[in-house]
Formats: sequence, C-alpha cells, structure tokens
Amino acid sequence: KGDPMNKQKLLFALAMLIFGSIGLFVRTLPFTSIQIALARGLIGSAFLFASSFILKKGLSFKRIQSNLKVLLPLGIMLGFNWILLFQAYRYTSIANATVSYYCAPVIVMLLTPVVFKESLTRTNVLCIFAAMAGMVCISGAGGTLDRQNLIGIAYGFGGAVFYAAIVLTNKFLKDISDFESAFTQLFIAALALLPYVLLTDGIRLTGASAVTVMLLILVGVVHTGFSYLLYFASLPRLDSRTIATFSYIDPISAILLSSLFLAEPMTLIQAAGAVLILGATLVNELIGMRNARA
Repeated sequence: KGDPMNKQKLLFALAMLIFGSIGLFVRTLPFTSIQIALARGLIGSAFLFASSFILKKGLSFKRIQSNLKVLLPLGIMLGFNWILLFQAYRYTSIANATVSYYCAPVIVMLLTPVVFKESLTRTNVLCIFAAMAGMVCISGAGGTLDRQNLIGIAYGFGGAVFYAAIVLTNKFLKDISDFESAFTQLFIAALALLPYVLLTDGIRLTGASAVTVMLLILVGVVHTGFSYLLYFASLPRLDSRTIATFSYIDPISAILLSSLFLAEPMTLIQAAGAVLILGATLVNELIGMRNARA
C-alpha cells in the first residue's frame, strides 16, 4: 500500500512543480497581469469552495469572520503579489523573475526583528549578505542586463516584498484552518482586483481563442485551486525540514523549465547569484528549524 508519508511528499512535490511551471503559461497568455491575477483568484477560490464540499472539509464562516481584519489585507496583498510577479515574467526571463521573487524569505529575516522583536543570529546576517550578493549578480552588476530586464527584476523583487508581508501577516491568524485561509485569501484577492480591472483593462474574452481561454482556466484551476489543494492537503503531515527542502522544487523547476522550453540564457554570474539567494534561504531555514527543536 506504500508509505503514507511518501504519498504526502509526492503531493507536496507535485504542488511545487505546478507552482514552478506557471511562468510558462503566463508568458503565452495575451492578457494583462491584472486580468490574469483576477482570473486566478476567481477560478481558484471557486475550485477550493467546491472542493470543500466534495472533500467534506467544511468552511467555518464564523472562524473566517473572526479573522477578517487579518484576511482582508492578506487577500489584497496576494492580488498585488501576483500582479508584480506576472509583470516580472513579461519584462525579464523566468529565471531572473523567479530568483528575485525568492528574496522573500530574506526580507522576512530582515523584518522579523522589527515585527516580532526577535534578534538576528550570525548565521542570519551571513545569509542576508549572501542573498544581497546574489541579487547583485543576477541584476547584471557588470552591465550584462538591459533596462527592460532590470525592470523585470525590480517587479520580481516587489512581488517578494508583498510575499514577505503575506508570510508575516499570516502569523496573526488564529483558530482558522489552512483550507479556510487559502479560500478566503484567494476570494478577497479577486474582489479587490475586480473593480480596478473593470475600470481599466476590462474583461475581454470575446476576441480570445478557445485555446487561450482554456489556458486561462488551466492557470486558475490547476496552478491555483488544485495546487493549493495539494499544498494544504500535504502541509500538516510533513515535518518542517521536508517542507523547507521540497519548497525549492518551485524555483529550481521554474529555472529548468524556462531553459528547456524557452531556451532562456543565464550567464555564469547570474547562475552564481541564483545559488547564493536560494542557498542562503535554504541554509537559514534549516538552521532555524534545528534551533527550534533544540
């Protein structure tokens, strides 16, 4: 019958692979970043809502209401987080966008002493400097990147700031399941983006081909609803070290897929920058978990 723990690892790894492939789909969609973010929120939350009945998870609207003051900003930040990441995909390579986006854990490191009054260790400081050096490398410190790529990296870093804010704000949620939190944040993100989309870009599917519409639905169902479902189904059953290690399937797969399918180039200096950022984040998380168990 197999080891249940191995099944949970497989589900989590699959979720990370799906997250890592979203850049390929966003690149092919002829919609604006805001339109894609709106579709992702609407379709993803609808999928999770339906899944809650099918899987008999149940959504407690009382628990959601008691956390609404935290969930509202979380949903709004999630929407802007997606927009900035998708904009990064438009301006620079998926590899550059992904690595700059994965500065988020480092930003969390920097903000934790301010928000939660926790002191930084020597390892934390070294990891921060390593990640900063990595950002210098991928941003083309020798003039290897043009203005458009730098704008894309800036968008990716902006997305990382929102991602870090989401991680920190989630710590203020109380007595709510991960499933309820995910559904509500996706739904609020869609509600927050809807008025802006209607007033600016609008919702135009009439001129889109059937393939394009299917790809948009795929991003909403598979890359949002289904992947979040896999993520939260496996998350409670895995230890922190496994989660931290397997999370790196997302950026690594994004870089490999962009190189394989889009033939995106990456210089040795940029590759070194990616290793510095991802390595610094992984080392910090693993050491942090070891200290927590001590």
